[in-house]
Amino acid sequence: MRYFKMNGCGNDFVIIDARSRGALPLSEAQARAIADRKTGLGADQVIALERSIRGDAFMRIWNQDGGSVEACGNATRCVAWLLMEEGGAASRRIETPAGMLYAERAGPQIITVDMGSPLLRWEEIPLAQPMETDRMAFSAGGLEGPGAVNMGNPHVVFFVNDVRAAPIETLGPKIEHDPMFPERVNVGFAEVRSLEQMRLRVWERGAGLTKACGTGACAAVVAAHRQGRTGRKVEVLVDGGSLQIEWRAGDDRVLMTGPIELEASGELPAQ
Repeated sequence: MRYFKMNGCGNDFVIIDARSRGALPLSEAQARAIADRKTGLGADQVIALERSIRGDAFMRIWNQDGGSVEACGNATRCVAWLLMEEGGAASRRIETPAGMLYAERAGPQIITVDMGSPLLRWEEIPLAQPMETDRMAFSAGGLEGPGAVNMGNPHVVFFVNDVRAAPIETLGPKIEHDPMFPERVNVGFAEVRSLEQMRLRVWERGAGLTKACGTGACAAVVAAHRQGRTGRKVEVLVDGGSLQIEWRAGDDRVLMTGPIELEASGELPAQ
């Protein structure tokens, strides 16, 4: 099968085109082997591009640790670009385990994805017990009052004065596995610089600290706006670049716009 090595703001993927064979039954061990940066192709996530009845393609996602997840915003932009280049279209519909996502071209290698409406109730995140999610009654490592948002996958966002000083690599895995989050959680650390800009780093569930997290950027803007820290349209600066996020008031949809890059392509060796 053909594969494409791509990235969105440095968040990188191996995208396998399995549309000719239907579903791609990768085991956790196979996904880990492909994602391994020393012995495999190397990636934060492995993506399968499969046939879809309702959309232009179905996107299946495995994290670097081999676990499957429901959503990946940066990968959606990459898959959308591949499908647009293939068919010459300006928009595409991508089916994911989290639902249907709509993407359109915003530039030669810039894609906008409608990530849908954020889920904000405690049981939708999900959390282990009832509580408000705009400012959670939860603390870790001296950080308090994070916002919780589900953008197809669960996120908790802490607001810090200096994201570079935040102990992400020690605190991130502890929060990811905290009993408060029964499905584990992506952990965002956001430094709000103005009503229109923030700096964000994310410890991703099953992948660790990545250069960018698309759903994490969406969740951070939703969480920040709910706490009165930003407006609804924010530039999110990540380690690998910049994402434009808009949480529309009229229809509650979150739009993410950002770049993609095709690094390489080839044939996946038999396993």
